Amino acid sequence: MSLRLEGISKIVGAETHIYPTDIELQRGTMNVLLGPTSSGKTSLMRLMAGLDKPNSGKIFWNGKDVTKKRVQDRDIAMVYQQFVNYPSMTVRDNIASPLKLQKKPEDEIDAKVREMADLLKLNSILDRKPDEISGGQQQRCAMARALAKDVGLVLMDEPLANLDYKLREELRIEIPKLFEASGSIFVYATTEPEEALLLGGSTATIWNGRITQYGAAMDVYRHPVDETTARVYSDPPMNFVPVRKSGATARFPDGQSTTLNDNMTRLPDGEYRAGFRAHHLETTSVSPGALEFSTKLTVTELGGSDTFVHLDALGEKWIGLIPGLQTFEVGQILNLCLNPENIFFFDKDEKLVASPKHEPDKARG
Repeated sequence: MSLRLEGISKIVGAETHIYPTDIELQRGTMNVLLGPTSSGKTSLMRLMAGLDKPNSGKIFWNGKDVTKKRVQDRDIAMVYQQFVNYPSMTVRDNIASPLKLQKKPEDEIDAKVREMADLLKLNSILDRKPDEISGGQQQRCAMARALAKDVGLVLMDEPLANLDYKLREELRIEIPKLFEASGSIFVYATTEPEEALLLGGSTATIWNGRITQYGAAMDVYRHPVDETTARVYSDPPMNFVPVRKSGATARFPDGQSTTLNDNMTRLPDGEYRAGFRAHHLETTSVSPGALEFSTKLTVTELGGSDTFVHLDALGEKWIGLIPGLQTFEVGQILNLCLNPENIFFFDKDEKLVASPKHEPDKARG
């Protein structure tokens, strides 16, 4: 079982929503489309589903060209952020509806409904109708109906966005287990790097209608091919600053320098860009050889148990993620530390030329 896109593009009016794209997804895989709002995730999923027709290219399902096939003639299910249910049916009948259309035996239908209700915490409301339950419960009902179909391709467009935090966390753990058991191809769209890492599998980073990188989630996170991918797979986006390489040394605009690892020393001398994630900035550091930058605070945001600080630093705009709820003042000078071992290096064409050897397994920052 496979889904292959060859040169697929989508143009609407004068705007290109999807530039020519090639990608192949295999049976039993979790594939996360990661990108900001309006980057092209939904447009690409609609092409995969057959809801929209491409302007160029072809779509193959198990080696057969299905580019012109209608959505109802494809082996797919799709879950949207905005739920859709049959208002006249109970939750139980909503979940069972695709199985009844497939003329499945009643005992098989009942077993599948119970399985989906257990997974999505719907057991207590199976006999209610959609207008008698909450928005979050309606979303879970729509998810259960789609997942019950046991189709070859499941497309999920930010399906957890409207759910409460606790349930989102639970389902992020359960969904990968579900796809492993089903053997289907799952495609899951999200704007959140942390969610992409938690779901695992493979990640395709998308920016302005282009897939910038596709591979194992942790590989893409640890070794983004370029600055764009690094921004997409960092929340907040990765910070950057120009550096000058000379021999085994990288010098920063404020005169500080650090010794480079073996991978960087082999590169030609010249101008590069250093990149690092927000959580790598620290108020104090015990790392030997840590760099210390004088930054000016412009905005503070409290985010749960952390504090986001927006900074002016070395002619650049940075964002730091400081643990705890801090009481910094706008305009305050913050001296922040950076362990050189956490720095990515990019060339003048914004391509990655060296990455940290032991990037922490963390998506935030």
